[in-house]
Amino acid sequence: MALRLQRLDPERRRRRLALLVELADAKALRERLHPRRLRSDRLRQLIASRRRIVD
Repeated sequence: MALRLQRLDPERRRRRLALLVELADAKALRERLHPRRLRSDRLRQLIASRRRIVD
């Protein structure tokens, strides 16, 4: 049974891409405004994920 990828209709694809661009812009702005906090959050997440792997 082969899986076939469905193509989104053009309007839905356009809206999805616009939303992804908006999300990327918001993330970039947040990183510019609070780089130290984001770095520490990422470090905490990395430590937590490594602890889960070890356990």
